[in-house]
Amino acid sequence: MAAIPRKALADVRQIAARRTAPVVLELDLTVELLEGVPADPVTFALSRRRNTLRDIVEALRHATDDARVPVVVAHIAACGMPLAHIQEIRAAISAFRAAGGTAIAYADTFGEFGGGTGPYYLATAFDEIWLAPCGDCGLTGLGMETPFLRGALDRLGVTVEIGQRYEYKNAVNTLVERDFTPAHLEAVSRIIESSAEQVVAGIAQGRGIPADRVRRLIDLGPLTGTVALDTGLVDRLGYRDEVYAAARARIGVSDDGDAAVGDAAVGDAAGEGGGGASEPVLMYASAYRRSAERREKSPVRRVTAFAARGPGALFLREEPSAPSRGSESEAGSEVARQSSPLAPTVTPAHGDPRRSVVALIYGTGPVVLGSPAAGPFSGQALASDSITAALRAAARDEDVAAAVLRVSSPGGSYVASDLIRREAERFRATGRPLIVSMGDVAASGGYFVALAADLIVANPGTLTGSIGVFAGKQVVRDLLDKVGVGFGAVAEGEHALMMSPRRPFTEGEREKLEEFLDRVYADFVDKVSLSRGLGRDRVHELARGRVWTGADAHRHGLVDELGGLSDALRLAWSRAGLPADETPRVRLTSRPSVLDRVRTPRSSEDRGAAAVGPSLGSTVGSAFGSFGWGSFAPLAARLGLPVAGPLTMPPMGRIH
Repeated sequence: MAAIPRKALADVRQIAARRTAPVVLELDLTVELLEGVPADPVTFALSRRRNTLRDIVEALRHATDDARVPVVVAHIAACGMPLAHIQEIRAAISAFRAAGGTAIAYADTFGEFGGGTGPYYLATAFDEIWLAPCGDCGLTGLGMETPFLRGALDRLGVTVEIGQRYEYKNAVNTLVERDFTPAHLEAVSRIIESSAEQVVAGIAQGRGIPADRVRRLIDLGPLTGTVALDTGLVDRLGYRDEVYAAARARIGVSDDGDAAVGDAAVGDAAGEGGGGASEPVLMYASAYRRSAERREKSPVRRVTAFAARGPGALFLREEPSAPSRGSESEAGSEVARQSSPLAPTVTPAHGDPRRSVVALIYGTGPVVLGSPAAGPFSGQALASDSITAALRAAARDEDVAAAVLRVSSPGGSYVASDLIRREAERFRATGRPLIVSMGDVAASGGYFVALAADLIVANPGTLTGSIGVFAGKQVVRDLLDKVGVGFGAVAEGEHALMMSPRRPFTEGEREKLEEFLDRVYADFVDKVSLSRGLGRDRVHELARGRVWTGADAHRHGLVDELGGLSDALRLAWSRAGLPADETPRVRLTSRPSVLDRVRTPRSSEDRGAAAVGPSLGSTVGSAFGSFGWGSFAPLAARLGLPVAGPLTMPPMGRIH
């Protein structure tokens, strides 16, 4: 019977040892990271095991302030991660290293024979780079491919009736050209050039190699592991077990050989044997983030933090200062506010810094009208009903002192983009700051929705701009004739069959199309001019449908700051007048519960009103019907084909 208490005591000691033991934080960067929250509950459940970009960045932020995490180990692979996401992780790793942590990256191969430039660029932010002895360093540079279907469509008997504003709005070129036009080639060349400049500069800084030598090594790639080691591109050749042995060896021993882990973690945590340091605990980023956030919310930590602010904190209530736009004219801001009266359901922020939060709203995917599509294969969409509902929910939440709208979208519907922009404008009219954080792409409609923000923050590698418009249809009459399919048509109204794919536009219908293009483009340019404080002629010069990298967009005044989501959250926190020495508290808005998804909403402002959408085919088909992809639109998008509405960036494909 005496053995039972002894075993229980040993179990308690083991649990205590794990709570105080050093942590090796593991980052799985072998698969593409998720952005946002899937609208469909099945997709949400299936994605639970996948890391989000915010999991990685927030875990590193917590680790930066946690003495128990001396080492980060990242497993890196070629997974198609966008350049902007890589840069957000690099920034978080740099902050961790600056706080005294050690970061180790290892790869089985940086692209098997080639295609490893992106993952290698990510790895150069770490202290050490390990490569498996059998692996390659596929540092071959950046490239982008765009498909042109004109020849295939001609053979099939499909013609394209389309218009665009202006020459850089190249989303239609895939269907109407056989190769790059001069404007298309100019824009894509500059995107690759700008991206390459960022990658070369990052590698040169991370490895301590001159930029010219980095470019020479890129031209020599792909390189074997031994050559990469000899040229200083990697530090060690070794397998996973050797990497983790090296990581463990760094824990508990300082440069002079003394124990680096505090005495509390040695001896007591070692159990009855004593005399040795605790065994390091391996922990994935998502698990560590959950654990760190639970510790932050613990009552003991809250009381300690509150007491540290001094006895006056009990009586002090700080009021957030009114937000002001850096690049926007005061007159333009005042006009926007006066034209956006508050809804009766708006609740003023209480201004208590102890309870205040920043609302984080994700807008991921093509911009579409209505609610997000239901179904496990629907994919994500920046749906107008969902985003506007989230903004209204944030305006009704007295704890919300500011909001960050995270946009990762190539654009889409003009109407949906303007509805979201308007609701964002109304949120700002409550006196709360709104910051837009751009993900890997926030172009055309994705840029349009950002125009009401106090500040726009983008990564240097973000693809943005594409201020332009296109519209039209595919005509399949000759194709139908070839396969023997005929149609009869009856209509009342001069333009009743204007969008029919079985006949081209009439002269009058073409005039209507041109009027639409001119109207939408003029509205887009005018709103950019007012929002960015730029003259209309200057905006037109930067617009014309051209896509820019975030670095170039910042240089031209289309975005305000270069940085990632964490930077946007800090900016929102500070602009709300909240204590600069506190970490921003973030509330994901709006995240409907399971009950919200299944019950009938009480009103259009109910949180569950936008939780359930129509089927994939109806949502995507209505948004992309002008190109006739229907339910195959997501597949077409992945192939780089133009699938969305009039405010869509040109199909760029992945930079690889």
